[in-house]
Amino acid sequence: MRTYDNDLTLLRELSLLFGPSGCEGEVADAIERALPALCDSFTRDRMGNLTALIRTGDLSSENRRRVMISAHMDEVGVMVSEICEDGLLRFDTVGGIDVSVLEGRKVLLGDESHRISGLIASKAIHHKEKKDRNKPTPISKLFIDIGAKDRAEAEQVLSVGSVGVFDSEFYRFGKDGAFVKSKALDDRMGCAAMLSVMSALVRERPTADLDLYFCFTVREEIGLSGAKVVAQRIAPELAIVLETTAVADLPETEPAKRVAALGKGGALSVMDRSTVYDREFLNFARATAKERDIPVQIKQYVSGGNDAGSIHKSGVGVRTLALSVPTRYLHSPACVASVEDYHSVTSLVEAMLRAMDTETS
Repeated sequence: MRTYDNDLTLLRELSLLFGPSGCEGEVADAIERALPALCDSFTRDRMGNLTALIRTGDLSSENRRRVMISAHMDEVGVMVSEICEDGLLRFDTVGGIDVSVLEGRKVLLGDESHRISGLIASKAIHHKEKKDRNKPTPISKLFIDIGAKDRAEAEQVLSVGSVGVFDSEFYRFGKDGAFVKSKALDDRMGCAAMLSVMSALVRERPTADLDLYFCFTVREEIGLSGAKVVAQRIAPELAIVLETTAVADLPETEPAKRVAALGKGGALSVMDRSTVYDREFLNFARATAKERDIPVQIKQYVSGGNDAGSIHKSGVGVRTLALSVPTRYLHSPACVASVEDYHSVTSLVEAMLRAMDTETS
């Protein structure tokens, strides 16, 4: 049986899959193939969310705790909005993408079963007015070139509504391969981390009476709808959302706005634009990290949001925690994260679930 402990091969496989919001099937299929060896049961709902269950302790206990651990499968991307007479494609973004990272990028367009290569481009600098040369090109003046000679040829392989993702490499760099670079680290790192934790738990299960729901959700980048459906269905008491967080650790950024630092462990959120996180749960995470000597840091800037925005206010309310891998250049073809931060996140999640043996308040 393959193990998934801190497996960067797994992270690479997941990150390179095709999975823009609403088209997560290839990612879900890859994860589903691993689940029979990693959990007691799993389901795939109408929206495409995958939920895997690991039960621990006394299975007949009436006081079992329901814990949701969540990461989203979708990534940012593009959608074809027009096929022009000359075969070029107009498009819009799926999720939040800075237009400055688009020009000159390779993309894959299509769906889970069929896709073709394209290139996001605009006028060459020689043809731009002088006043526009140092500005990002607005999306209305960008196009995707798929090598089609006209609209009829383009329509043989694509249609309006076809979606796409960045086409980029996964590699390690820095001293001893300290960093990874890829598209879709948001949030394939969370998905890979959950598989790693599941692998460890099924080999040696916690003794507390827990129902652990590992939820691989859809459509986070366009409204958190997948996680909302899952949380309403399983009604957890506690939820841990595994994510990435954008960092602004660039030289001109003032310290208070740097969010988090690469190499200092996973980032725990106090609050963001959609959630105020449970203070006792946050303290429990910090205490567990200290006891196990696992690096962790506090996300120091109120920004962004994630599936916790839907989860924490589902049902009668859910005590929720967000733990993120700090990531440079988020929502781009070249997201960058620290390998050690990724490992610290998997270690802390496993430690927290095992610590629930004694920490039951």
